[in-house]
Amino acid sequence: MAEQQSSYRQIMKATSLFGGVQVFNIIIQVIRSKFVAILLGPSGMGISGLLYSTIGLVKGFTDFGLGTSAVKDIAAANVTGNEIKIATAATVIRRLVWITGTFGALVIMILSSWLSQTTFGNHNYTIAFIWVSITLLFNQISTGQIVLLQGMRKLQYLAKANLAGSTLGLITTIPLYYIWGIDGIVPGIIVTSIITMLLSWYFSHKVKLQPVKVTFAKTIEDGKSMLNMGFMISLSTTITILSSYVVRIFIRNHGGIEQVGFYNAGFTLLETYVGLIFTAMGTDYYPRLTAVAHSNQLCKNTINQQVEIALLILAPILVVFLVFINWVVILLYSTKFIPINKMIYWASLGMFFKAPGWAIGFILLAKGAARLFFLNEVIAICYFLGLNLLGYYYLGLSGLGISFMVGYLLYLIQMLILSKRKFNFAFSSALIRIFIIQFLLAIGGFIAVRFLNSPFSYLFGIGLIALSTWYSFKELDKRLGVRSILIEIRDRFFKK
Repeated sequence: MAEQQSSYRQIMKATSLFGGVQVFNIIIQVIRSKFVAILLGPSGMGISGLLYSTIGLVKGFTDFGLGTSAVKDIAAANVTGNEIKIATAATVIRRLVWITGTFGALVIMILSSWLSQTTFGNHNYTIAFIWVSITLLFNQISTGQIVLLQGMRKLQYLAKANLAGSTLGLITTIPLYYIWGIDGIVPGIIVTSIITMLLSWYFSHKVKLQPVKVTFAKTIEDGKSMLNMGFMISLSTTITILSSYVVRIFIRNHGGIEQVGFYNAGFTLLETYVGLIFTAMGTDYYPRLTAVAHSNQLCKNTINQQVEIALLILAPILVVFLVFINWVVILLYSTKFIPINKMIYWASLGMFFKAPGWAIGFILLAKGAARLFFLNEVIAICYFLGLNLLGYYYLGLSGLGISFMVGYLLYLIQMLILSKRKFNFAFSSALIRIFIIQFLLAIGGFIAVRFLNSPFSYLFGIGLIALSTWYSFKELDKRLGVRSILIEIRDRFFKK
């Protein structure tokens, strides 16, 4: 029992650290989104979204998935405690990111005219793509530094780099939007990538590594495993981003650039403000799962514990979103973005399926099953793309929310079947109970906002939020001893 509680507390410690970082990032994002919504409007958000998705598409193709595959190598070296192994792995990664980053920058530069025509339907953005091409090198260098911090679980440095990057990114980009409007989008992208690179470089060099000489042959030899696994991850990432890119182009052709802005705003809201739980947990979860990848039983325990904590934290937030989404959208964006509400209703329910599917998916990476991971992701991407296109064509923005929910339900079923057959994985009875109770409360919130008039929808919804929060606190207390922690904090405070 004590060992289990220690494991839960380890999860919560990392989640609290990066949850705090993400909350701060959310505040920064709220301020940034508000300025962007006012200064650039839906059209500006659409242009920004198309630029970022195109950059992401090329990056996914050219970065060889090093941001994920290399974490496994660093984490594995770190577990041994062998400083030479750790330093060698870090040196190899730092060399590989320069090569892959330069390759990505050249690809965008050479294809800039074609990318402009394909993305925007004209050549007006050719120069913009040439300018932003350099960000692929900067971002890849950042990836090399972040991989080292994540693999060695230097969470404090990683958190500080995140906090500083968010703050400086806001301070530098908002004036650019204010002065140049839509023309400030490209300079903003470049400045943000430079800041991220410098900060990641600074904090990663605080980690003292053993001086080692790594020959070119050694770089190729050790880099092969990273690149082999990374290539499969890169392919799946590329196809994922390509799928998202196709959806944006489809929306632009059938609904216009403003609808792309609504699509970006809706899913940015979910991924940034609700998805903070995945970001906070994933930073420490993947290296921790890699450390126990030799045992199916330990993997099963780790995944179940991770999903339990994720749902207990996530559920009350999702119920709040469901009940107060109208005010959330106005606060974070403006009244112009109210059309995204119905999309978010359905997508919020989909988050309940995403959380467990997301956690199980890491087992394929932790086990090094690169080919199986690729095949699994390609299958999922295909039905996600089909659902998105059909959903938007027939139901507009609401259809995108429904396709999100249905897609992640199918993905969860797919992951459960695969992980059961390959690794004997199954959900614990405690996790199933948590899921059912919290999901029913979320459905209650969904029904309240869709079928009850104000103020009854808010009164009923607030009751559901209270129930969800109380249940989460009760279950977290069982696993973490929350009450004893609070009493200990209280006693320390009064002693001082």
